[in-house]
Amino acid sequence: MVTPTGDAGIYARESTYLDRFVQFGEAGDRIISVSFPTQPDADSSDDHSLFDRIEAYLGGAEDNFEDVTVGLTVPTDQRNVLEAVDQIPYGEEGSVEQVVMMTQGLGSDEQEDRKQVREALAANPVPLLIPDHRVRDGPSGAPPEVEQKLRSVEGL
Repeated sequence: MVTPTGDAGIYARESTYLDRFVQFGEAGDRIISVSFPTQPDADSSDDHSLFDRIEAYLGGAEDNFEDVTVGLTVPTDQRNVLEAVDQIPYGEEGSVEQVVMMTQGLGSDEQEDRKQVREALAANPVPLLIPDHRVRDGPSGAPPEVEQKLRSVEGL
């Protein structure tokens, strides 16, 4: 279980597996952003319990991070898509078309719905925690090289 600090802050720790940093922003008890910079923000801290879980996950430990509270600050249509993506289990993958079918309010206009799913995936503010890397034919909020490594961790 992740113990939130209760404070707002930026946290970053280097990952040798990803060959870059894992950085996230926390506001209160919610993770509001995840990124993978080559250099962390100067005012970031590496003291957060979530890093131990991320490190274990990158080492092959199964984790869906389902108990991590995410604060999505995206439009409702993107939120619906990302909530659907969050239901794809560890080690499984889906397609953009499957996400369309899983998302409340989508399914009536194939081309527009696929576009909406792709846009939501690309704008995902918390890749890894909302596992857009499990959508095999969609973009990710993570850089392509990170997305591929996340897929590899899960055998995708």
